[in-house]
Amino acid sequence: MTIKLTRLAAAAALSLVISGTAIAGDKAAVRIPPPPPGKGQIVFYRTGTIMGAAMGCAVNEKGKKISSLGSGRYFILVTDPGRHEYMVKSEAKDVLALEVEDGETQYAMCKIKMGIMAGRPDLRPSTEADFVKAGTDRLVDAEDMGPGPGALRPDEVKAALEKGAAPVAPVDPAPAAAPAAQ
Repeated sequence: MTIKLTRLAAAAALSLVISGTAIAGDKAAVRIPPPPPGKGQIVFYRTGTIMGAAMGCAVNEKGKKISSLGSGRYFILVTDPGRHEYMVKSEAKDVLALEVEDGETQYAMCKIKMGIMAGRPDLRPSTEADFVKAGTDRLVDAEDMGPGPGALRPDEVKAALEKGAAPVAPVDPAPAAAPAAQ
């Protein structure tokens, strides 16, 4: 009886390892569409670690919430080229400044660190390789996105992948340039 249970446990463990490999293989298959012409984009993600799993990581720009990152989630922010500052906060705030270039896809990771009363979000630059390695494979739900412009909703990501380019997401209108003197 003990031998049969040991074999059964070994078979179950092997099954978990095999299915885990398949899942990890699926996670590596996340596709990110290219940014639309004249735009850059940032893939914000959060690993699925235990630390701060119940806490969200709300990413803001210019005081407007773009999206909340739950554990193991990501979103794509299409933005104008130039310097941008993104902020996350709970009991402490963290700011990440990025220089976005036309046609470029950058990556940024939010990690929840130990805090006194609550976890502390830490927003830092990352790489595509780290994103793939993290196994983050679920888009943020549309209802977790804020009113801040540029974050692609899941249906927009799907459409962009089908077309081969990301849709132009609405962005805050820039102040109109003064007409040139003639």
